[in-house]
Amino acid sequence: MKRTSRSAPRRLLATVVAAAGLLGVLAAAPGSALRPTAASASATAGNTATVFYPTKTRDWPAYYLHYAPDGGSWTTVPGVRMTAACTDWVKATVDLGDASGLAATFNDGSGTWDNNGGADYDLGTGDLVVKDGTVTHGDPRGDTGPDPTPSPTEPGSATVYYATATVGWSTANIHYQPAGGSWTTVPGVGMETACTGWLKRTVDLGGAASMRAAFNNGNGVWDNNNGSDYTIPAGVSTVRDRTVTPGAADPCAAEPADTEPPTAPTGAKATADGVSTVLTWEPSTDNRGVTGYQVTRTGGTTGTTVTDTTSTVLSQSGLEERTAYTYTVRAVDAAGNVSAPSEPATVTTAQKPTTPATGKPLGTDPRKDPIYFVLTARFNDGDSSNNRGGSQHVRSGNAANDDPMFRGDFKGLIEKLDYIKGLGFSAVWITPVVLNRSDYDYHGYHGYDFYRVDARLESAGASYQDLIDSAHAKGMKIYQDVVYNHSSRWGAKGLFTPTVYGVRDTQWSWYYDERNEGFEYDGVSVETKSGKSYYNGDLWSTAEPSGNTCLNWGTPTGQTSPEGYRLYNCQWPSPTSGMFPKEYYHNCWIGNWEGEDARSCWLHEDLADFNTESAPVQNYLIGAYDKYIDMGVDGFRLDTAVHIPRTTWNRRFLPAIQERVASRFGDGAARNFFVFGEVAAFVNDKWNRGSVNHSAQFYTWKERKEYDADDAKAALEMYDYEQQQGTGSQPTSTNAFLDGNSYHTPDHSRFSGMNVIDMRMHMNFGDASNAYNNGKDSDDSYNDATYNVVYVDSHDYGPNKGSERYAGGTDAWAENMSLMWTFRGIPTLYYASEIEFQAGRRIDCGPSCPLATTGRAYYGDHLAGSVAASGFGTVSSATGEVARTLDQPLVRHLQRLNLIRRAVPALQMGQYSTEGITGGMAYKRRYTDAASGVDSFALVTVTGGATYTGIPDGTYRDAVTGDTRVVSDGTLSVAAPGKGNLRVYVLDLGGRNAAPGKIGTAGPYLK
Repeated sequence: MKRTSRSAPRRLLATVVAAAGLLGVLAAAPGSALRPTAASASATAGNTATVFYPTKTRDWPAYYLHYAPDGGSWTTVPGVRMTAACTDWVKATVDLGDASGLAATFNDGSGTWDNNGGADYDLGTGDLVVKDGTVTHGDPRGDTGPDPTPSPTEPGSATVYYATATVGWSTANIHYQPAGGSWTTVPGVGMETACTGWLKRTVDLGGAASMRAAFNNGNGVWDNNNGSDYTIPAGVSTVRDRTVTPGAADPCAAEPADTEPPTAPTGAKATADGVSTVLTWEPSTDNRGVTGYQVTRTGGTTGTTVTDTTSTVLSQSGLEERTAYTYTVRAVDAAGNVSAPSEPATVTTAQKPTTPATGKPLGTDPRKDPIYFVLTARFNDGDSSNNRGGSQHVRSGNAANDDPMFRGDFKGLIEKLDYIKGLGFSAVWITPVVLNRSDYDYHGYHGYDFYRVDARLESAGASYQDLIDSAHAKGMKIYQDVVYNHSSRWGAKGLFTPTVYGVRDTQWSWYYDERNEGFEYDGVSVETKSGKSYYNGDLWSTAEPSGNTCLNWGTPTGQTSPEGYRLYNCQWPSPTSGMFPKEYYHNCWIGNWEGEDARSCWLHEDLADFNTESAPVQNYLIGAYDKYIDMGVDGFRLDTAVHIPRTTWNRRFLPAIQERVASRFGDGAARNFFVFGEVAAFVNDKWNRGSVNHSAQFYTWKERKEYDADDAKAALEMYDYEQQQGTGSQPTSTNAFLDGNSYHTPDHSRFSGMNVIDMRMHMNFGDASNAYNNGKDSDDSYNDATYNVVYVDSHDYGPNKGSERYAGGTDAWAENMSLMWTFRGIPTLYYASEIEFQAGRRIDCGPSCPLATTGRAYYGDHLAGSVAASGFGTVSSATGEVARTLDQPLVRHLQRLNLIRRAVPALQMGQYSTEGITGGMAYKRRYTDAASGVDSFALVTVTGGATYTGIPDGTYRDAVTGDTRVVSDGTLSVAAPGKGNLRVYVLDLGGRNAAPGKIGTAGPYLK
């Protein structure tokens, strides 16, 4: 934000922050009424502040310090120009007069600002370093002057240890007043790191027996003991959780040896699926923390084996047929102490499956692979025998169209993999494959048996494993949509399934199928007594079941159904009825989509919300998804990721995924196993209504402090802490950005393991320019935005939370595609958008209208005939309707975009910059890999013209037209190519990095 004047001192903002209860202990700089004012504080000649600011992260052409001494006026914008201090640093020295500090912001002189997220920086006197939103004392040149810290043994001194774990600060200052003396100049003196979780400072009390003190993070955030300041005596003291402990022992002294073992694991349970087993157990406890588990297996010809794991679930495959195995588990702590074994868990394997899992993930960088997203049940029907309409077949209008909801299948998808490859896509994102159970469950998000593939998708010779293997044989990846947040309303088989009240009387006999003890629901089989494939006889009971917790079982509610039928208590699954045990499911309805309850309550009556902070639920889900990892899928799309606390993802699910992939396929495969979450945010701002916990980029980061060992408590602690930190204190990254014209090695040390769908670009794709500008505005807050999944619309929403498929027109679609295929991130297309299929149609209306009239309509009619791909983006032959489909203008546009992107590594994995570039959607990208010798540099402009300055000299060739330009003065100008068109000038670096020149042939837009 640009500022030209300031009427009130910056210090007042801290008071406002305190009034809002920030951290519960934060307030204005203490002493506004507790210490002398700036006017009465001792002022000396030469009262200055020298401010150091880094140039490496901002990479501005110039740096200006815009400031106001406390109580004084702001400088004229842009402020004073900062001068070079040393490599990567600039500085400016400010004469403060009688002021005890200054408010400051930084800018490039051309309208780009760093004003501390709108709060400005609150600086003191002396040498000050402002870096990554944090203020510390010091001089980056290494000359910090004499050490002001006296010896801890010096008489009249106080050594203070300050605990940072509960405030989350990485640095702190102590602002103090010896008894009878004066306060230090705000923000005080810097504290030094003592050990993990503790900062330390020894101060000279000048003979006083105690001091008053407060602490701050150097960035305007204070802990002054709820406005009372701290009283700290001479000697050694600790300050932790607003408690002063005088005469404390050194908290950083070496701890006594840990000789206490963890508790023995409990609840060990083993199940078998063919020759695979899943073992789960409850987590152990330890005085200092459990670090892992040792699982001992006995049985079979291999005898005894020991497996180490950090999870509380272990899946093993390839065991012997019809063999009994016994498992015991021991917990291990960091000191190597081992617990007593758990009670044994015994399981017997069955017959070896006739088609064992053979898959193996392709294991390449996911940014190379554009994604084609399909609803499997609506894409292409390869086997009509597994089609099912369900209980809503007639009511929805699907019957009248001879269009059962489950229509497409794996066989149909396998048959048309060449169509997808011919478009140029090398990854296919498919909807969930687990057995579903609801009245309208073709989409896959009503999981019932998470360990079983839905039979309505499989056929003889076209199992899920066959799909994975077929895709891999063509060099294509399979990304499986997975759901950790919820099950169907009927619970999850193998974990908990509710029983509802039902009665087959004259009103309800049409609805409740007669129980058939010999029948098990599998989605496709027809139950003989009712003659229905959507059998529900196992879900209801007239008699109250044993252990029922639902109140007023079977008593009339006094209300009636739309048909006028009497309704009963406990007749329908509900989170507030007591029907679902809290150990397995949350027991509330969502009230605030940006509140804490969005992560701990039901979203809809069809979506029973798992208690994901419960170990049995975690074990169930981890065990289930291990099965699909073992089959060789290449990644997971995480449905409703925002409705699970980040702590749970970071502690449990994401590490379990990585551990499983690494153990089966190696560390390289684990690194490239692509996990991307749906963190739904339907607003156009950088942070979702100011809630960091509900913003997509938040989930790409590890936790930055420790929380309670209990996952439910940790979730609440994390939520409160991060909300209080606010948007201005969130971590930032340069991983997506070039350093000038140079690629730099990204820092993924703080990466959570979850990438995300770029919701902000998605919401703004009503216009490509809006999407572009909104996207790049958020990129510093992702861990690495080059992994963002970017799409225009999906099976849920169009841009701006529109309920219809995108209908901006062919030119706009071409422009959107040109941007997505050349800007950072992974371009993704919702099935059939290549022919503007169902443009403007409502995407989803449930069973209240026919699927054929929606954005989830059946697409197979457009794929009839044969198609063979000769490569990604090229088709060798096509006949019938699919040939006409492939001749559509956007298809041809898409094919060439994929050819160009595949030929230019910078467009796939490159960082980007807009420095020195004039134009609309214009940017430069580079990817460099010393190990492979790849170096790729490209200049891109979409639709409009652009001028690039400060670029490397050399020969550039346009991948669209073949135009060649020789740059000798660091400048290249490009005329506007027109709507949907673009230019990609690639620097010719010779050898394997030679510019490819014109790629493909001119089409309706790329010409």
